[in-house]
Amino acid sequence: MSTSQRFDRGHTDDLMSFLAAAPSPYHAVAATAARLEKAGFRQVEETDAWDTAASAATAAVSGGKYVLRGGAIIAWYVPEGAQPHTPFHIIGAHTDSPSLRVKPQPDSQAHGFRQVAVEIYGGPLMNSWLDRDLGLAGRLTLRDGSTRLVNVDRPLLRVPQLAIHLDRTVSTDGLKLDKQRHLQPVWGLTDDFGHSDLIAFLEEETGLPSGSVAGWDLMLHPVEAPAYLGRDRELVAGPRMDNLLSVHAGAAALAAAATSGAPLTRIPVLAAFDHEENGSQSDTGADGPLLGTVLERSVFARGGSYEDRARAFAGTVCLSSDTGHAVHPNYAERHDPTHHPRVNGGPILKVNVNNRYATDGSGRAVFAAACERAGVPFQSFVSNNSMPCGTTIGPITAARHGIKTVDIGVAILSMHSARELCGADDPFLLANALVAFLEG
Repeated sequence: MSTSQRFDRGHTDDLMSFLAAAPSPYHAVAATAARLEKAGFRQVEETDAWDTAASAATAAVSGGKYVLRGGAIIAWYVPEGAQPHTPFHIIGAHTDSPSLRVKPQPDSQAHGFRQVAVEIYGGPLMNSWLDRDLGLAGRLTLRDGSTRLVNVDRPLLRVPQLAIHLDRTVSTDGLKLDKQRHLQPVWGLTDDFGHSDLIAFLEEETGLPSGSVAGWDLMLHPVEAPAYLGRDRELVAGPRMDNLLSVHAGAAALAAAATSGAPLTRIPVLAAFDHEENGSQSDTGADGPLLGTVLERSVFARGGSYEDRARAFAGTVCLSSDTGHAVHPNYAERHDPTHHPRVNGGPILKVNVNNRYATDGSGRAVFAAACERAGVPFQSFVSNNSMPCGTTIGPITAARHGIKTVDIGVAILSMHSARELCGADDPFLLANALVAFLEG
């Protein structure tokens, strides 16, 4: 990745491959780790000691390391000569997306149809999941405590919409969906004995012995591949851009910073959390201790003290990268009249004075400087005063760790749909700005 080239469809091609390979947060962190491994990063275990002579070569000093926990990954690169009090430059993102997730008792049936009992995760545009071919992916936990990723990436399920003949007012009064009754997918027909065992099916799909699965974290996903769209292929349609677009850009930027040979005065970090879509309060969410623990252990493993930790955190900056709203051509009145971010106009700086975003004036200066170094244009986003503003991991990260945080991202359409839309050039522009931030 070179900041001298403004547009690079190769980066966007790779993003599309990443989206397709990451139907769940667990797959997303596995795909991210694989990319970092190619750049020389190595996994360290949280249960190992990081501050002993035996472990110093693997966890403490120079080089690229990462920690995996469930659907979260924290990766960092310690340059040669870094001191215990060297500050961090962090790219924050999240791996989860709104979806339909499988309940603890998954099997149900009605009127001859096999169905799967699902729960609504986050805030999806529920209508976007109707009449769409869906696969099933996630994590299986075996009786011995080990885990196995599973991905049935073919048309397996479908949430059928009610025919207009049976809902004559849908075109005038709008579609009204009951989350419990109307979103249960079908995945076949019952047999004469009423058998409908989803977990047994997944054991067979993954080659596991019958009865070996003790727990599961499973979710539905659309199987239609990401694709370029438009006369000049200037748009990209695909799933889970919120927020795998930022995870992918962050991983690319971290790998570039670690391998470019540029002198680094800060320790670059990628922190990709799970559970942002439902509040971040988990052991793998931004409101949990994972990031702070990893950063502190990195300081102490390099011989640092609590004073060094305090100095490092005081000089640390985090760019919280999450997708934002591009101006919608059919609903422009829903946006602030003086802030209309456009797709392919470069990354957006997200501002809310009520601290739904963490950006302040000094944070703006940090991001503006990174974009200037990268030769990347950027735009500003604020919400219409008449509408509530969304939020991100930005304020959570700033408050929990006491570090300066700036909210940024890429402007998209159809946020929280099963299939979202972005500009084809914006992912590369974001990644270049992130490289400049990590190297700056």
